[in-house]
Amino acid sequence: MKSRLVASAALSALVLLGATGCTFITPQSTKTEYAASDGVNVSDADGPIDVRNALVVATEDGSIGNFVAAIVNPTDEKATLTITVEGVDPLTVTVPAGGTVSLGADEEPLRIDGLDTKPGATVEIHFQSGDSTGVKTEVPVLDGTLPYYTDLVPSEKAPTSSPTPLPTDTAAPAPSN
Repeated sequence: MKSRLVASAALSALVLLGATGCTFITPQSTKTEYAASDGVNVSDADGPIDVRNALVVATEDGSIGNFVAAIVNPTDEKATLTITVEGVDPLTVTVPAGGTVSLGADEEPLRIDGLDTKPGATVEIHFQSGDSTGVKTEVPVLDGTLPYYTDLVPSEKAPTSSPTPLPTDTAAPAPSN
C-alpha cells in the first residue's frame, strides 16, 4: 500500500513538472520592457525627462511631420526638453514638476517642417534635458493609414496664426457715483 502511495505521488510530480517545467527555464515575457505601441521610449540617465511612445506622423512625401509623444518629468522642478532633428530648428517642450505633456493627445503635436523622411523609415532625433548632453534615437515615421493616426497627419500648409480681434465696446460708459 505504501509503494502505491509513493508511486502515485511520483507520477503526480512528473505530470506537474511536465505541465509547468517550461516556466523554470523560459524568461517571463511580462518582465521584458518594451514600447507597447508604434513609437519608441527614450530615457536619458543624466537628464530629468523621459520620453514615451515617440513617433512622427508625416505627410506622404515626408516633407512635414508631427512629433507625437508623452513627455514625463518625475522630478520636483519643471524641466525643458529640447528635440533636435538634423536640418530643422530645435523644438522645446516645458513639463511641469511631476507632470506629463501628451503631444498629440492633450496638447498639439510639434510640427517639423523640412523633415525629409518618408513614412516607413526612421529619423534620428536628439533629445536633451537638464544638464545632460542628451541621447540620439531612431524614431519611426508613420503616415495616416491607421485610423488613429489620421488626425495627426500635418496639413501641407503651415499653420497661420491670425490675431484675434478684441471686442469693441460701443456703449457709452456708465456714469460714476
